[in-house]
Amino acid sequence: MKSKLGFAAAILIMLLLAGCGSTKEAGDTGLLSKLTEGRYSELEVREYEGTKLDPSGALPENSISGVQQVDISSYVLEVTGSVQQPVSLAYEEVLALPAYEKLITLHCVEGWDATVLWKGALLKDIIAPAVVRETAQTVIFHCVDGYTSSLPLQAVIDKEMILAYSSNGITLPPSLGFPFIVVAEDRLGYKWARWVNEIELSDDPYLTGFWENRGLDSEADIPAN
Repeated sequence: MKSKLGFAAAILIMLLLAGCGSTKEAGDTGLLSKLTEGRYSELEVREYEGTKLDPSGALPENSISGVQQVDISSYVLEVTGSVQQPVSLAYEEVLALPAYEKLITLHCVEGWDATVLWKGALLKDIIAPAVVRETAQTVIFHCVDGYTSSLPLQAVIDKEMILAYSSNGITLPPSLGFPFIVVAEDRLGYKWARWVNEIELSDDPYLTGFWENRGLDSEADIPAN
């Protein structure tokens, strides 16, 4: 009995220590998030039309402030900026829009990649009710943790980019950006904004985001093999 109690105590100490020594802020859920990721992976679709899928619930977590926990009951997605009528959308209103699935590989600037089946609404459908001004050229994505990223409006439209709320058949995991991640097709991972809560349209074609302002390439094209 004593040995069992000692083992349990050791596990408890490990869990407590797991919350220390991190460079992330309070949003990081540490070891417990790893257990949750494992559960997500068990529920995910692992193959799609002959293509093996990577477990989205276990992708490397490299956000600027740790995993964000969004209260969906009070969550609102804003469409602002160079539009005629700014709009606010609840989570369920985005889910009610026509859904699209895309099999796309996320390429991280750190060198890893992951092929995932994404499901979400077209960004152009989300911003359409705001009536985008003809002068708008750039889309800036603002996130719960303060992260920002930008894409040319025309690329968003031409590529039919989606704002995803599902990965491999499951609700988007918190570590991957619940409620929404930008599936920035053909762009490196720092363009894939997570925990998006505002989509801003701008007339300025040169606006950049968090990592671009720190020296990363504004285009973020995937390097050729």
